[in-house]
Amino acid sequence: MSSVCFLAGRTAALIPAAGSGTRLGRGPKAFVEVAGQSLLARSVAALVPWVDEVLVALPEGFPLPPGLPAQAILGGATRQESVWRLLHATTADVVLVHDAARPFLPGAVVTALLEAVSETGAATAALPVADTLVRGERGRWADLVPREDLWAVQTPQGFRRALLLRAHAAARAEGFGATDDAGLIARLGLPVRLVPGDARLFKVTTPGDLALAQAVAAVWDATCDAP
Repeated sequence: MSSVCFLAGRTAALIPAAGSGTRLGRGPKAFVEVAGQSLLARSVAALVPWVDEVLVALPEGFPLPPGLPAQAILGGATRQESVWRLLHATTADVVLVHDAARPFLPGAVVTALLEAVSETGAATAALPVADTLVRGERGRWADLVPREDLWAVQTPQGFRRALLLRAHAAARAEGFGATDDAGLIARLGLPVRLVPGDARLFKVTTPGDLALAQAVAAVWDATCDAP
């Protein structure tokens, strides 16, 4: 693990990768390959230098590929359930929750995120929205949505583990579902720091995203990018 002087205690990376990958249509998305490496393998490799351990939640019947420097547990029916299980599979003080489908993770984003967590207890990578936004109504342009102060949330997201456990427990008790973990923290009225992410941290969800990932991988692998 690389030295991160602003954090005390152990740090773990948690990767909920038990999804079926329905929109991509190629089986469990974590195992889809980009330029000879699975999305999961790329995400694990990006995180290993910065943490003490990597834990992955996988779908039933899909073991961890040989040689991958991570530990595997059985994932849940939802992403939220998988993260809940991962949180109980580690005793780390700080956790980074990352989507396997975001394989191009620069090291600079990780270090900035860890520094923010040391200050606030919760942070997420995010990018200011650059596109024009509109509200649609029956397939037509309805209203322009001001994009000032709007951010597109990415992963990793970083937390003090005890804080994220508290947020998950509250959500479970109330039957509340969220699409990401930072949202559970914000729901408790607690601060979440927004850390500048990276345009290369896009999520591979559709066949078009996969084609883009193949193109990015050619440059990424050639430069061994880790800034």
